[in-house]
Amino acid sequence: MLEIALKHHMEGGLPEAEALYRALLEESPGQPDALHYLGILLHQKGESEAGLELVGESLRLLPGRADWHNDLGNMLVGLGRFRQAAEAFLKAAELDPRDANFPNNLGSTFAKLGQYDDAESAFRQALTVDPGFSDALLNMGNLLESLDRKVEAAQYFCKAYVLEPTDQKPKSMLGIAYYTLGQIDDAARIYRLWMEEEPENPIPRHLYASCSGCEVPKRASDSYVEKTFDEFSEKFDVKMEQLSYQGHELVLKALSRHFQPEGKLSGLDAGCGTGLCGPLVRPYLSHLTGVDISSGMLEAAREKQVYDELVRMELTAYLEIHPGKFDLILSSDTLTYFGDLGEVLEGMRKVLKEGGMLIFTIEESKGANCMLNPHGRYSHGRDYIENALGEAGFEVLEVESGIMRFEFGSAVDCLAVTARAR
Repeated sequence: MLEIALKHHMEGGLPEAEALYRALLEESPGQPDALHYLGILLHQKGESEAGLELVGESLRLLPGRADWHNDLGNMLVGLGRFRQAAEAFLKAAELDPRDANFPNNLGSTFAKLGQYDDAESAFRQALTVDPGFSDALLNMGNLLESLDRKVEAAQYFCKAYVLEPTDQKPKSMLGIAYYTLGQIDDAARIYRLWMEEEPENPIPRHLYASCSGCEVPKRASDSYVEKTFDEFSEKFDVKMEQLSYQGHELVLKALSRHFQPEGKLSGLDAGCGTGLCGPLVRPYLSHLTGVDISSGMLEAAREKQVYDELVRMELTAYLEIHPGKFDLILSSDTLTYFGDLGEVLEGMRKVLKEGGMLIFTIEESKGANCMLNPHGRYSHGRDYIENALGEAGFEVLEVESGIMRFEFGSAVDCLAVTARAR
């Protein structure tokens, strides 16, 4: 009778289950299982006080049932009685320390009570028991993020994300999760699988090179940059705000140190994207041209109505055919898609008038000339940049350290560079 009642209960047949539980209790008054599960059923029906009384009675009869203490805790959470719930979950965890659900529930309850240190300890206990427990990983991530410990939170979110099954998860996101965890070989494996599935797609091909180190290109291919930013264009500005992106602000600060906003300069926004720089630098310029390879990004830039001209073209090709046209080139986060800077800097020198200025931001590489990172962007060392500028015909005026953005809570270091054409 109990088995049939539980089957009805699990399948949502509450009236049938209730009738059987009550019949069983008439036949065997004080039967602990019937008391316990009838109590849960009554709670589900909204008769919580009666349900709690029956569950309490069942635990007095069988106080060693860890799962029943857990059930009591869940009922109390539903009623908002978090302190009592915490006591029930703690008892469950003490009785059966091998079940990760109990400390996980305890951690969630401590978090609701604002006892964050206790919550963290409970989640760690759950993950000690079961390191691959998705709920505990996510709960720990959410807790740490709420405490503004974003770097640590990202690790837990990524650990949860790479858990099997992964078949239905986008390989783009799996790759990011793996390299965020420092599992670069796994990221490369995922990108190789993606590349094999979509051999014509330039994105997995580039990202595979960035993680495997195989056939690393001197610069990101036009097709990679175009496809990446076309797909990203509609949500680009919002995403940059979420990442606390500072590239355009750093460009403005450098510009303001050398010029007054008198509207006298002809300027090129090299790799203008959605035009984040445009509204900031427009007061300094009599004419502003934006060039970008992505039509989607240019469409967004056009909506800002600050550019006199917007051109869809690969940057070095544009520079080649416009010698001596500009007083100023501004470039925020565009040269991060170039490894070897020689060609693009020579083109920039060619397009500037004598004495013209170049201001750009670029991701900084500590102790390396130039490297392609797992996220697909290049970073450059300070010495490399200064040497490349000198070889291209520039006088370096400033190289300032800064933060480009925050990714998974970690600062992305950058350099804001100002140089004058000799």
